[in-house]
Amino acid sequence: MTIQKVIEQCLKESPCKVDIRSNEPMKDHTTFKVGGNADFFISPKSDDCIPFYISLLTLALKEKIPLFILGGGANIVVSDKGIRGIVLDMSSWKGECPGDSSEKDILIFKSGTSIDEAVDTACEYAYSGLEFLAGMPGTIGGAVWMNARCYSSEIADVLRYVEILCIEENNYLIKRIDVKNGAGFSYKKSPFQEMDCLIISAAFNLKKGNKEKILSSMEENREDRLKKGHYLFPSAGSAFKNNRDFGKPTGQIIDELGLKGFKIGGAQIAPFHGNIVINTGDASASDIRTLMNEIAAKVKKDTGFILEPEVLFTGDWN
Repeated sequence: MTIQKVIEQCLKESPCKVDIRSNEPMKDHTTFKVGGNADFFISPKSDDCIPFYISLLTLALKEKIPLFILGGGANIVVSDKGIRGIVLDMSSWKGECPGDSSEKDILIFKSGTSIDEAVDTACEYAYSGLEFLAGMPGTIGGAVWMNARCYSSEIADVLRYVEILCIEENNYLIKRIDVKNGAGFSYKKSPFQEMDCLIISAAFNLKKGNKEKILSSMEENREDRLKKGHYLFPSAGSAFKNNRDFGKPTGQIIDELGLKGFKIGGAQIAPFHGNIVINTGDASASDIRTLMNEIAAKVKKDTGFILEPEVLFTGDWN
């Protein structure tokens, strides 16, 4: 069955409002602003799309059609050749979800909700706990999937439970995964990275606080990101993970080797931060990958440290 037929069949079985595009440029959907075309790009636009998700994931699996889940595109580099199969864009699956009235101090967000939108919503309720995420690009689903971390805090610290669409015995079903004291999570790792699943929503344990203090902390973090140049050029933030065994941040290691400003094609190690790779305007995905490989090789040669990429390289790299 062709991809077009698969999509048509899923909509027939589970009608909902969706935006369907063929040969969609992925550079328009990533913070790096690079990447070739997706064969098919599907973006659900209504709140009744769960049955459609189930139909699509089930039939795509049956027909062996590759399916890539896209959040905010904030931590990926899509190949210049694009992505084969289907890209399911979750960025329109957003907003706050109603919670159980018996559960206090919990906010639940759909996975496509932007991180900043979730932070602002928590502030409006005078809930504290998400301030460390203020100014971070991406979506709640992506942040949960990668256990987003900054300012000495991480998603697992405040995560209560996650609803996922997962496969069991060849059938997709919605399952709630309770998170207790960050079990199953570690530095930039979550259990969902090892699962064949779609994150539907996430619930956060928060605390009532002073709204002005919460807002002040949020603005401080956003200003810090601004001063560090996070928004000056298209990028994905940190290019490599930090490793405590190295004794110092990855950015400092790269800086001490005199590599800030090092450039290949249109990709460059930011002159203002050793662990941020930027698109200076005309970078290709291959430029970014080649630059990161070169940096990793230089660091290994001079220090013995093996850097682990934080950004994910996805799509057709063959």
